[in-house]
Amino acid sequence: MASVTARAPVAALRPSSSSAFLGHSSRLGRTATASPTRRSLKAEAKGEWLPGLPSPAYLDGSLPGDNGFDPLGLAEDPENLRWYVQAELVNGRWAMLGVAGMLIPEVLTKAGLINAPQWYDAGKSEYFASSSTLFVIEFILFHYVEIRRWQDIKNPGSVNQDPIFKSYSLPPHECGYPGSVFNPLNFAPTLEAKEKELANGELHCIAPSHLTAAGRRRPLPILL
Repeated sequence: MASVTARAPVAALRPSSSSAFLGHSSRLGRTATASPTRRSLKAEAKGEWLPGLPSPAYLDGSLPGDNGFDPLGLAEDPENLRWYVQAELVNGRWAMLGVAGMLIPEVLTKAGLINAPQWYDAGKSEYFASSSTLFVIEFILFHYVEIRRWQDIKNPGSVNQDPIFKSYSLPPHECGYPGSVFNPLNFAPTLEAKEKELANGELHCIAPSHLTAAGRRRPLPILL
């Protein structure tokens, strides 16, 4: 949420903070037309998520969605920061899939294409195995996937080759953005696209809480 909530005050403060900063240095004022200076001013203004509170030195604005918001200092350790970046990215993607899984079956059921239960009744359905068996299966599968993801964070590119199906491999890529079969529409991983994905992921992290609270107050379908 930091990247979403911080943009409005930052945009409002950008002109005044820049002019005040320029007023303290005549030398900087003479060289303000140089492009490197403009970039540094923009990065500093972006980090002002709260008036009067400077952003930490380890948050330099190079990461997508970085507005200098880290009141608990969680990202001060570079190793922890690498993990948190990927954790936020993956959790946001799971949240977007989760909200889609809550809404799409209801839409298709109302259209008469399928007959699916409401999302809050999905746990009552009978599956091919008991809930405890399914939990163990999911735990094993997710453990394998998460271990390989952790290895890719620690040593980027180390898990590009499939260990079981040797004919499958991923091309060199940025950690968290594998591309290839995981990007069938071939979207470019630009900074703007990454920030939009993070913002939408953070929004969808909150959405299930709202839907759950609404279901407790009035257990009716989401779509009337």
